Amino acid sequence: MLFGAAALTAALTGSAWADQTPTPAPAPHVAVPAPAPAPVAGPDLGAAMGSGVHPGVQMRTAGAQCTANFVYTGGGKTYLGQAAHCSGTGSADETDGCTSKSLPLGTPVEITGASKPGKLVYNSWLAMQGAHEKDPDACAYNDLALVQVDPADVAKVTPSVPFFGGPVGVDTNGTTPGERVVSYGNSELRGGVPVLSPKVGTSLGDQGHGWSHTVATVTPGIPGDSGSAFLSADGSALGVLSTLNFTPAPGTNSIGDLAKMLAYARSHGAPGDLAVVNGGPFKSLGLI
Repeated sequence: MLFGAAALTAALTGSAWADQTPTPAPAPHVAVPAPAPAPVAGPDLGAAMGSGVHPGVQMRTAGAQCTANFVYTGGGKTYLGQAAHCSGTGSADETDGCTSKSLPLGTPVEITGASKPGKLVYNSWLAMQGAHEKDPDACAYNDLALVQVDPADVAKVTPSVPFFGGPVGVDTNGTTPGERVVSYGNSELRGGVPVLSPKVGTSLGDQGHGWSHTVATVTPGIPGDSGSAFLSADGSALGVLSTLNFTPAPGTNSIGDLAKMLAYARSHGAPGDLAVVNGGPFKSLGLI
């Protein structure tokens, strides 16, 4: 369990962090710092929430809303990534993937922009439990799931991250304190206001021997942003939003290292040729 951290969605009813609002309702109070001004809208922002299936769309697993990170291919199929804890069945503070319970593979996942639900085909929590994983860093930070896109919707899939573009490969070097990062979250708690989705921030460094990176962004990730993509300053796919931290740096987020999580997935049930699909040119827009 991560001391002082909470998963940004706990997949089933009963958790204070679950983002489940099948009908419009007042947004629950979220104990994070007051939002700072968001990045100025760039030319791609208006199209960011358009039709189709792409990084940043909302995904729902048993009612819990998360944000898609990247598009993946492997074994001749197409996948969207989300956080493994999006299908967890425990409370928000159950963040140890080697002990926390999860919905089974095959669970349907609703994907905004798709005509049919996707299917959960890989979950790092289930994979680690099946392998009796003992590495405490992997148990704490390996938080990746793959949702297979239905063949009827594959033609609708585009790999570019809204607003920023990319990814342009996978970051394999981790981060150092002060490095700039960007992200695109899509929590429904923001009421569908696109200008609040792009995030720019700074890495506070690695933890867990490189399995995780602590980041501070404007604004921080909140419930519903869980699973969203993080890109390094050159547009490489860096990580996946996992937790909101309360200590030692309140209002920061932890992101799982994508390179490490992909390597684990390839050797624990995901296709051996699993790869991130590159998006369009990366556009920092002068923000980083």
